[in-house]
Amino acid sequence: MATDKERKLLTARINQLSRKDKEEGLTEEEAIERQKLRKQFLANFKESFRSQVEMMQVFDKSGKEVTPEKVKKIQRDKGLRDD
Repeated sequence: MATDKERKLLTARINQLSRKDKEEGLTEEEAIERQKLRKQFLANFKESFRSQVEMMQVFDKSGKEVTPEKVKKIQRDKGLRDD
């Protein structure tokens, strides 16, 4: 998983290339770099989101846990649940 600093640098470079594209256009190499960076950004986002979902617990209004079984199984497989 990417660190916060790596995510910020990645986002900054993507934004820099996007601004350049709007102002003067990108070279072929820059366009390829931007595409690779966007793919990396999306992969980081998906990994982070998946991790958040896997760590969640859901409770109803009465306080009963209603976490989906699929999530519970993932949590058990990762050693995050004892039940």
